[in-house]
Amino acid sequence: MAAEAAKAPAAAAPAAAAPVVEKQTNCLGCNKPLKKIRRYYRNGKFYCTKRCWYKAQDASKEAKEEKK
Repeated sequence: MAAEAAKAPAAAAPAAAAPVVEKQTNCLGCNKPLKKIRRYYRNGKFYCTKRCWYKAQDASKEAKEEKK
């Protein structure tokens, strides 16, 4: 029984160390709350409209150019 008790905490540790995935609640372009009816999904991220997706793409391009 002691051997089984010693193995149990070691087996539980990897399950507890699993990363927690947070649900995206706001648009990345305008920071408005996302609603189920209006969602635009691109490249693993949610935006409220296609316009916000374009806006976020432009902002990321500008940021990359400023770094150079």
